[in-house]
Amino acid sequence: MAGNSRRRGAVRKQGTKKGAVVGSGGVRRRSLKGKGPTPKAELRPGHPAQRRAAAAAARAEQKRNAAKKAAEAPEIIAGRNPVVEALRAGVPATALYVALNIDADDRVTEAVRVAADKGISILEVPRDELDRKTNNAVHQGLGLQVPPFSYATPDELLKAARESGEPPLLVALDGVTDPRNLGAIVRSAAAFGAHGVLLPSRRSAGMTAVAWRTSAGAAARLPVGMATNLTRQLREWASEGLMIVGLDADGSVDIDSMNIDVDPLVIVIGSEGRGLSRLVKETCDYTVSIPMAAGVESLNASVAGAVLLAEVARRRRAAGRV
Repeated sequence: MAGNSRRRGAVRKQGTKKGAVVGSGGVRRRSLKGKGPTPKAELRPGHPAQRRAAAAAARAEQKRNAAKKAAEAPEIIAGRNPVVEALRAGVPATALYVALNIDADDRVTEAVRVAADKGISILEVPRDELDRKTNNAVHQGLGLQVPPFSYATPDELLKAARESGEPPLLVALDGVTDPRNLGAIVRSAAAFGAHGVLLPSRRSAGMTAVAWRTSAGAAARLPVGMATNLTRQLREWASEGLMIVGLDADGSVDIDSMNIDVDPLVIVIGSEGRGLSRLVKETCDYTVSIPMAAGVESLNASVAGAVLLAEVARRRRAAGRV
């Protein structure tokens, strides 16, 4: 009853006529304590911003997993000529896909014969399945499955070049992101006597099926390496006596005036759009440009690289060094 100070929890305040009250058990005191700064919206459970951030993180994780799965998956070289070239070059293939009811010609016959001789599985599949396996590439009824590319280390590239018995010639790519350009450069490097091609691990195309196809099997004969940091690797090679020559539209010398009398040599080819990056350009001993007719801005990266490699090969032959 009111005024009964003997009730459990009742407290009579001194100097007041009011009756006894029930204590809060410390709730009021605790409520006066600060709770710290308000968390960001992305960190508050149930907040719309937190749900959006969680969904974005989940999508990013799915992309990483898909990229990792794609990197570990086998590649399919598509097209009759690329498949035959790859088989002739000894590409380590695991299966040859042949479309049902294919219109066979000499290339198809040779591909099937070589695959059978090498013990490679020959699988006949519907054309739509081959379309799916090759991501709708122009396969002409043939697809060659190859395992993920095995990259050499920079040290292995240099060692192989020095053991070749010829003046070492290496090619490094700075941000070439088009696999067709990569395949064409690998093919040109093999054609003009280079001993290896070096790629950066980031912001660069890899040896995918498209690059395999464009290289026409040259990637099976020419080692392709990968560097974690291209600039640092070029500096290491320079400290070991390699001359670093960059191919750049604003080069310090043109191709007619360049000095390639110093061996060994590393030719650096920049990306399709921006050319050589600033740090790579600063690492080069000098840069080379290719004179062109008025009205032409620049050449494709693979074409420009082929021109420079051809000139280096020509001068080395003229000097009797190859």
